[in-house]
Amino acid sequence: MAIFLDENSRVIVQGMTGSEGQKHTRRMLSAGTAVVAGVNPRKAGTSVDFEVTPVGPGAGGVRAGTVSVPVYGTVSEAKEATGAGVSVVFVPPAFARSAVIEAVDAGMDLVVIITEGIPVADTAEFFTYAERRGVRLIGPNCPGIISPGKSNVGITPPDITGAGPIGLVSKSGTLTYQMMYELRDLGFTTCIGIGGDPIIGTTHIDALAAFEADPDTRVIVMIGEIGGDAEERAAAFIREHVTKPVVGYVAGFTAPEGKTMGHAGAIVSGSSGTAQAKKEALEAAGVKVGRTPTETAQLARALLG
Repeated sequence: MAIFLDENSRVIVQGMTGSEGQKHTRRMLSAGTAVVAGVNPRKAGTSVDFEVTPVGPGAGGVRAGTVSVPVYGTVSEAKEATGAGVSVVFVPPAFARSAVIEAVDAGMDLVVIITEGIPVADTAEFFTYAERRGVRLIGPNCPGIISPGKSNVGITPPDITGAGPIGLVSKSGTLTYQMMYELRDLGFTTCIGIGGDPIIGTTHIDALAAFEADPDTRVIVMIGEIGGDAEERAAAFIREHVTKPVVGYVAGFTAPEGKTMGHAGAIVSGSSGTAQAKKEALEAAGVKVGRTPTETAQLARALLG
């Protein structure tokens, strides 16, 4: 099984006709993702041709050749025509708020927001809007979500690993890829890059709850980073609600105090938000925490025997 995304997920790409949208739509199609439509009001009624070749373990049903994807003027029109329930957003930051609200209004079940640099005020607005309407967001400023062998929505390389018993949730895109590579021989149910902005849709806790309920996920790997208290809150949730083994890693042990490190949310003030404080909170909840990504992968591997 998988969480939030599987082989039945039909996907709309907002911003598909742009350079980034086209590049990653081609990769998603090559991985076997059911990309059924793009959205661009100025190009409604046209289509975009993609030259695809099978890539990754989920691409067994992909035939090399040209795939033509229709473009609609609105998300609602695309959803009505295709029955899609997932949208992925590749639009520039200035237009991201309206793009997400449009997807929510169309009744999408899941909206994956790849765009980085979205103003926090805009994210706060569309996050609240989506939450009130029961629409799940992943991101912004994230690599997206992949259920290996089933579907890949976002920018995660599809050929790192196959399906297996590990669930992965990570703030960092790069560390998502590294952990997938470290444990590529074991495989994953779903890997989610939730993003490192101060406000995000799906959280560590959301993913932990879903992995706990997924019968095929045997071990959970959680990657955090300095700043904020998301990892401490996740530790409290694990202590009360998670029975499966959890392995953790917190990026930023050597980060200087008071300095933003990469992600907008990764800023430390005093002892709050430090890697050490997060490590201690996780360990107190029974989570095995590695000092490096490789050590973290070794801990996960040991739990699977």
